[in-house]
Amino acid sequence: MALLGKAALAMWWDMAEPARAEIEHWHAHEHFPERLAIPGFQRASRWRSADGGEGVCVLYELADHGVLSSADYLARLNAPSPWSTRMMPHHRHMVRSQCRVLDSRGASMAAQLLTIRLSPAPARDDDLRVALRALADEIVMQPGLTGLHLLRHETPPIAQTTEQQLRGLNDRYADWVLLACGYDAAAMAALSDGALGDARLTAMGAEPGVERGLYALAYSALPGDVADVGAALA
Repeated sequence: MALLGKAALAMWWDMAEPARAEIEHWHAHEHFPERLAIPGFQRASRWRSADGGEGVCVLYELADHGVLSSADYLARLNAPSPWSTRMMPHHRHMVRSQCRVLDSRGASMAAQLLTIRLSPAPARDDDLRVALRALADEIVMQPGLTGLHLLRHETPPIAQTTEQQLRGLNDRYADWVLLACGYDAAAMAALSDGALGDARLTAMGAEPGVERGLYALAYSALPGDVADVGAALA
């Protein structure tokens, strides 16, 4: 199915190998249950760099953009657990986009994920969105591919949080985020080089200099999957 809800929190960071095992344990068994216990968090997924590198991508699908400034969410961000406090400094080169969902076609969960961080060229917002919407209808039916989703960052009206301070206040954000899902790694690589390659995106209306990455699904959960753990953490 399409992305759950009208908003999403998309994040990327680098995770050094010595800390990976503990971070993944914490993320699956404390952090996901904690986040999914917050009203409006619909689904969480973590993805590892498909080439075996240090890159991580995490996606939270949200009921609406207001969840990102809700009292329940801010309470968590400003009172991290002792384990979270130890883990936050390991989130290196964080990119954190707090997004509205502009378009969502096809499935959002599959074995492979292509993420593209981009911005529209001046006065080309509508051109880019229309072109990507038309392309989505084609992509979701191609062999090996299952979905295409477009997000746009919008900073919520909140102050810097304790978790941000623990990471060093250096979070960046991606202006627009394009997510392509699929079940075949070769098809995903071909999509990244072809229909969603740099030249094609620029012709559609994107500014040059997009950032892209291919990821493999590590773990995904819905609130009901971790409800017992979330209750124990509350």
